[in-house]
Amino acid sequence: MSDLVLASRSPARIALLEAAGVPFRAEAADVDEEGMKEALLAEGADARAIADALAELKAVKLSRCLPGALVLGCDSTVAAPDGALVSKAGSREEAATQLRALSGATHRLHSAAVVAQAGVPVWRHLDTAGLTMRAFTDAFLAGYLDREWPAIGGCVGGYRLEGMGVQLFSRIEGSHFTILGLPLLPLLDWLRERGVVPK
Repeated sequence: MSDLVLASRSPARIALLEAAGVPFRAEAADVDEEGMKEALLAEGADARAIADALAELKAVKLSRCLPGALVLGCDSTVAAPDGALVSKAGSREEAATQLRALSGATHRLHSAAVVAQAGVPVWRHLDTAGLTMRAFTDAFLAGYLDREWPAIGGCVGGYRLEGMGVQLFSRIEGSHFTILGLPLLPLLDWLRERGVVPK
């Protein structure tokens, strides 16, 4: 049985794997996400393809240093209603602008997971969820940002569904795990086949 290494320090992904009883350790993958994202956008890649490519980059790079391990790379992207990629907000004001733009419409969240071993991808899964944001008031938005900023600065789309961010939405279609950044059920199926978790 190979060790499982999560190529991330994401608190949400760590919490999901721990709660599911998956044996793993977390190690950050040192990759230039922004540079890769810009290159992919220049090539015409959409948000879904970018999530998949970044997850693979993290898994492959770290697995080259840990040849015996199964390295899990993950990435999530958000596509605005017009299909444009939504980036992480760099300031509270930018987060407010992004959230106002998503208000009253449905956007797509793409979550990719890739497992690599010895520098080669051996498993991947890409899932998409549709999230409809309600039309909220400026007063709600101000209170939300008072409570959630700067924690949501690292969250694409400007929300954490496991926190107060759930109040932004009127409808969600898709897996809760996908929205939290890890398509967990397909991963567990594969880990059972590899003997990492019991059948």
